[in-house]
Amino acid sequence: MSGAQTPDGPAVDPRDEIVTHLPALRAFARGLSGDVSAADDLVQETVLKAWTKFSQYNAGTNMRAWLFTILRNTYLSKRRKQSREVSDGEGVFTARMASKPDHDGRLALQELNAAMKFLPVEQREALILVGAMGFSIEEAAETCNCAPGTIKSRANRARKALAEMLHLEKGENPTTTDKSVAMVMAGAPNGF
Repeated sequence: MSGAQTPDGPAVDPRDEIVTHLPALRAFARGLSGDVSAADDLVQETVLKAWTKFSQYNAGTNMRAWLFTILRNTYLSKRRKQSREVSDGEGVFTARMASKPDHDGRLALQELNAAMKFLPVEQREALILVGAMGFSIEEAAETCNCAPGTIKSRANRARKALAEMLHLEKGENPTTTDKSVAMVMAGAPNGF
């Protein structure tokens, strides 16, 4: 599919924009799945679905939200399928153990990632979209197909649950210079 001719020359094919969203898609997928390999598979499947169903994309609309919606729906479908499968419970109790890191950086991020796996998927996706990915409340609501107030509520409940799992005192954020951890646990930038 090539773009239509414009006065300045040939139009850019909107599918070319997909590439610009790959890093954000991968980060969202990794946050949802908690696994690098599964995240890469999820992004690959998302791009394949977007590419084959590009005729359903409305030109001029928010492609980022469209791609994130495809990724989210794909993840939820896989999760529903996996819920009917018997999983190996090996390492479940170890994964639940959390302690404040003795130093900053990678350990804090690992601890946060481990704790996020225990959040309900709706809370985890809201926190990732608004906290880590920098989506506005409205963009996250559009992606998750719910009201903006629902996104605010889910993100706040997720932060509260994470603070409990990470044994943080009320109002205390983890001491870290890791940008991802700070963005996920901070609430002010997007107005809630």
